Amino acid sequence: MQYKITHPTKKVNAVIDLPTSKSISNRLLIIRALCKQNFNIHKLATADDTQLLLKALKLNQPKVDVGAAGTSSRFLTALLVITEGNWHLCGTERLHNRPIETLVNALKSLGADISYAEKEGYLPLNIKGKILNGGNINIKGTISSQFISALLMIGPTLKNGLQLNIQGELVSTPYVQMTLKLMQNFGVEHTWSGNQISILPQNYTAKDYTVEADWSAASYFFTIAALAKQSKLLLNGLFQTSVQGDQAMQQITKPIGIKSIFMKPYLHLIKASPTTKKLVYDFTKCPDLAQTVAVYCAALGIPAQFSGLQTLRRKETNRIVALQNELSKVGVSFNSNNDIHFELSGKAKSTPQIPKFETYEDHRMAMSFAPLALILPQIIINEPMVVTKSYPNFWEDLKKMGFTIEKIN
Repeated sequence: MQYKITHPTKKVNAVIDLPTSKSISNRLLIIRALCKQNFNIHKLATADDTQLLLKALKLNQPKVDVGAAGTSSRFLTALLVITEGNWHLCGTERLHNRPIETLVNALKSLGADISYAEKEGYLPLNIKGKILNGGNINIKGTISSQFISALLMIGPTLKNGLQLNIQGELVSTPYVQMTLKLMQNFGVEHTWSGNQISILPQNYTAKDYTVEADWSAASYFFTIAALAKQSKLLLNGLFQTSVQGDQAMQQITKPIGIKSIFMKPYLHLIKASPTTKKLVYDFTKCPDLAQTVAVYCAALGIPAQFSGLQTLRRKETNRIVALQNELSKVGVSFNSNNDIHFELSGKAKSTPQIPKFETYEDHRMAMSFAPLALILPQIIINEPMVVTKSYPNFWEDLKKMGFTIEKIN
């Protein structure tokens, strides 16, 4: 399926009720499963990833199928190794091609009983859940913060707690900080000294929790506000003091054309003139914003240098290659000589044929490229429903802003 997207007026005026954070929701579901008492999670995310995790936890069946939910598969791997029973954890073919060896090795060093059901280093997994002693383990910080978060959340339930030694640079630090802050909210304390995070054996304390809106979802509207001829956009549900690292979108876009002001209960996006000729930014702490910002800069013709993209090749797709392929369709290059610094140059322009953007089974590709309909006569997004992974109502919210979306079979 394809969506052909246009915007007749190029003007947007809307109040958007953002989806709540799946990152927070997924962590809360694991914490609740580890807690000895139940508690209410208000405004749990409706994203596919969260709903698949919720279903898996409710079913409590030996075969645990998480579909394409990468975060859920990692969190469940850690949870199941300490949950009595014999488990088979699996997902989609794409998920079975995302490496999980680093997490599995770390859990095995704690005494976990895990084996690969098919290909070494990848899902599906066979797990025999049991009580683990815990202790001191090492893990690379450059692979995935989700591995670290998975280990941290089970840390207080281990007999001897957990001393986690992070080797090398820690990527996506805010996601680890989010995990620890949420754990702390439920009574679990930690110490973080240098590269070691220590958690003593302790119990989670139940309390009700309300999930805040998703800053990753908010990021696409910064692009929309910047590209529209006129814009008045109010985003509802965001917390000014947030545990989410992607609130960095405010700082990233301030010098390249968007002021964002909190006026309770909304974040007001205001179009402004760029104050810099080139954006230089390290995305190590917020890699999920890289695609959005790349399209933002490409649409406005703002040269940019990106770094901190080391985890992008191991996401839902190889996001670096995906960006290179799709930006080239509108005359923009995104290349690197050293695989560390990526230079974006050129300005998105119309082509003789309607540009058709592939999504690569990646929700962020669809949502990042959709705003280009504000500067191009029309665009086509292939397999647009990948957005349900994190933002099921994305296309409906675009319609509220005057976008015309035509389904093409």
